Amino acid sequence: MDHNNLYLSLLLLFVSFVTLSLFFLFYKHRSPFVAPNLPPGATGYPVIGESLEFLSTGWKGHPEKFIFDRMIRYSSQLFKTSIFGEPAVIFCGATCNKFLFSNENKLVAAWWPNSVNKVFPSTLQSNSKEESKKMRKLLPQFLKPEALQRYVGIMDTIAQNHFASLWDNKTELTVYPLAKRYTFLLACRLFMSVEDVNHVAKFENPFHLLASGIISVPIDLPGTPFNKAIKAANAIRKELLKIIRQRKVDLAEGKASPTQDILSHMLLTCNENGQFMNELDIADKILGLLIGGHDTASAACTFIVKYLAELPHIYDSVYQEQMEIAKSKLPGELLNWDDINRMKYSWNVACEVMRIAPPLQGGFREAINDFIFNGFSIPKGWKLYWSANSTHKNPEYFPEPEKFDPTRFEGQGPAPFTFVPFGGGPRMCPGKEYARLEILVFMHNLVKRFKWEKLIPDEKIIVDPLPVPAKNLPIRLHPHKP
Repeated sequence: MDHNNLYLSLLLLFVSFVTLSLFFLFYKHRSPFVAPNLPPGATGYPVIGESLEFLSTGWKGHPEKFIFDRMIRYSSQLFKTSIFGEPAVIFCGATCNKFLFSNENKLVAAWWPNSVNKVFPSTLQSNSKEESKKMRKLLPQFLKPEALQRYVGIMDTIAQNHFASLWDNKTELTVYPLAKRYTFLLACRLFMSVEDVNHVAKFENPFHLLASGIISVPIDLPGTPFNKAIKAANAIRKELLKIIRQRKVDLAEGKASPTQDILSHMLLTCNENGQFMNELDIADKILGLLIGGHDTASAACTFIVKYLAELPHIYDSVYQEQMEIAKSKLPGELLNWDDINRMKYSWNVACEVMRIAPPLQGGFREAINDFIFNGFSIPKGWKLYWSANSTHKNPEYFPEPEKFDPTRFEGQGPAPFTFVPFGGGPRMCPGKEYARLEILVFMHNLVKRFKWEKLIPDEKIIVDPLPVPAKNLPIRLHPHKP
């Protein structure tokens, strides 16, 4: 009987899907894919389009395959497709990047899949675009190099404690969860002065559920990643509201400083109409910052460990640079801004890691007007996707793209709009400088203590939606002799 029910359900599901597909095929009054002179390309299956191929090339570890196969097939730098239920054009190459990045809010605007708006409900009251603009006015004061200089010592202290408690005295460990722990600790401390490891731990589990569910299929049924993400976001919001309310009291009583972190800054800044942000708004903004300031940097740190294990000559040069800095310090003296600026080779290595495994694979925009680009019409409302891999893995911009070569970043470095791990234009990642600090402080504290080797020599990489080693990169540590 159970079998019959199962088959019946599957049959019903199949029939519904076919019916729905036919409905979409024949009854959409004006198909979004019909317009004069569109870029070449295929829109795949009804409803789901080419989403599966787009995602599955990432799951197999070669997200660039989706892009390059089609660039060759259509001999074009842009092609149409359909992903996440939306008609879309994929823009490839430096010229396309330059066009998208320099037409922000003129021809194109930021766009997020629907799932993001559902997890951040406060953005629906205005909308995610407006919220994003507000954040971009607020963040630079905090994340510009002058403001970040005073954080280097705090970052170094957190890194030293992190390595002392979780890496020292271990012979084997798994890198990715520890890299996530490190970047999350930093974000909690620098964005809202939460230092207590137990307090941070309260956020950590719901936070990972949120990060993995936010870009999943937006089906809100019990047990789905999306449903878990919404629940996790609510749990984190509750914790954040407690912290926000306590901070209000502390500021009023003079126990907290107005400039100590982004949270104080948000509570004390009003808009042009003299209004202060409400608590829920601030909770959502801090939540967005924690995601942005955490996931991508932890992926970058993990891949730095992977490549330094595979390339001993690169490790040796990084080690040499970092030890010169370490030897110039007095016992107990923390890293400072000048030390960071001496880590030139280490940063070139980090950049080459982000070229080969970009933590941010690309980003969406939406056409806010009809326009013509490269001779093709792009209709208003279409989604546009720029892809880091379309330039990072392209021999035209990076000869022998599979070869690991930090010297690409010496002198003038890569041509403009070809190296885009942080995006570009007015929407370039505001946390770029912050990421540089946390990555370099991580590298310094790591190589000063250890050499290491991978436990799975041929561990695969999956991209979902960030690149991660399939087994989270287990390694064996070899501490340096004192």
